[in-house]
Amino acid sequence: MTSTSRVPPSSARAERPLALVTGAGRRSGIGAAIARELAAQGWDLALSHWSAYDTRVHGGPPTRDTEELAEELRARGAAVQVLQSDLADPAVPAELLRQAGQPAPVRALVLSHAESVDSSILDTSVESFDRHFAVNARASWLLVKAFAEQFPENLRGLGRIVALTSDHTAYNMPYGASKGALDRMVLAAARELGQLGISANVLNPGPIDTGWMDDSTRAALTARQPGGRLGRPEDVAAVVAFLLSGPGGWINGQLVKADGGFSA
Repeated sequence: MTSTSRVPPSSARAERPLALVTGAGRRSGIGAAIARELAAQGWDLALSHWSAYDTRVHGGPPTRDTEELAEELRARGAAVQVLQSDLADPAVPAELLRQAGQPAPVRALVLSHAESVDSSILDTSVESFDRHFAVNARASWLLVKAFAEQFPENLRGLGRIVALTSDHTAYNMPYGASKGALDRMVLAAARELGQLGISANVLNPGPIDTGWMDDSTRAALTARQPGGRLGRPEDVAAVVAFLLSGPGGWINGQLVKADGGFSA
């Protein structure tokens, strides 16, 4: 794991809380929208991504999206670290928390990373199945574990974990199955980490148009939305920011469907 850019917080930022947001690899993605909203609300940020995954799944040469996002957020007053993190490696999550938490401890953990390659029960390979569970489930568990282990006593009651999930099942088997495992682990954290003053929730945003939809997909999904529009990354970011807030801490151990009524 490597840190490609870092600006240490100044003394003027000493009281700004720090959030680690995983999966912030594309400026049009949900992770980037969450980072923007949190920066606007006074958070400093550590952003993790893995360029090799973005290149493999989305194609094209590596981009500077995360670095450009960090520059944008610094211009808004946030201190930002950018960390390249291959979450398929079981040694990386603890090291990611260690690096992100220097010099201030991480107060909120937002899990928006994912391995996501469509395949069905009949055509999923063992390699793909294992990689989905390594990234979406095992790495999430290890990140939650490392977060709890480093969480300081003086921040008791202020710790927050929010993980993004999905209800995909058919023809997206390894992704959906690994997200199901993620749900159970994060909800267990709400009970097991409560004595540390950490709340933990899972957020299902429904279909969000981050640029992956073609016209027919967009039209079909829009037709299923009661409000007549698809969700935007900014919609998800606003809910995450509330769950990380002081009042949001009373919501704990929930799988929150904030999907505009898509699942109604």
